[in-house]
Amino acid sequence: MARRRDKSEQTLAAIVAAGMDIAVHKGLQSVTLNAIAQKLDISKSGVFVRVGSLEALQILILDEYERIFALTVFMPTLSEPAGLPRLNAIVHRWVHHGNELTALIASHYAVNTFDDDPDAHPDALRTRLVNGMMAWRQTLERTVQQAIERGHLRADSDPEQMVFEVFSLLSGFLYDAHVKRDPKCFERVMAAYGRLLSTYRAFDLNTKG
Repeated sequence: MARRRDKSEQTLAAIVAAGMDIAVHKGLQSVTLNAIAQKLDISKSGVFVRVGSLEALQILILDEYERIFALTVFMPTLSEPAGLPRLNAIVHRWVHHGNELTALIASHYAVNTFDDDPDAHPDALRTRLVNGMMAWRQTLERTVQQAIERGHLRADSDPEQMVFEVFSLLSGFLYDAHVKRDPKCFERVMAAYGRLLSTYRAFDLNTKG
């Protein structure tokens, strides 16, 4: 019985991994039960019995994406001092270490959240997309707030506004990295982040980013 359960869990993990691969290369909208079945050489019913529905599978893929994103981008930065050093580390890892997998799928993630077609993404999936994105933005806003409280950033800085600007920079980076394929996109986005940061830094800041 335990062996059967382990095999079923391994198959589910393989289904989610296959879905992640499709989402990364073709977008979340290209993930279908049939596409997964063909990729793994199993029956469509074999996929369905383990995930229940396409929407449930897509949500599992988003859960896995967020787990990998957190492990790759956010968790390693917790060893940095709270405030600006941690914020700088998050942005650096987001650009340099989360680029190939997490940043690419994030571009599909962001596009799907503001699709105006209500039929394109079921309510539960759209809600999951929006909630995931907002949770990440709130994490960044808390990091910015800690930087303000520690005197790293100006006291009148607006965390929500700063995070909006950081997201805008990263959106441009994603385009240049994966559409334009500009070899200078890494240095461009970090230079832009440095200029953005200079408008928020406290004048008496002694901490190096």
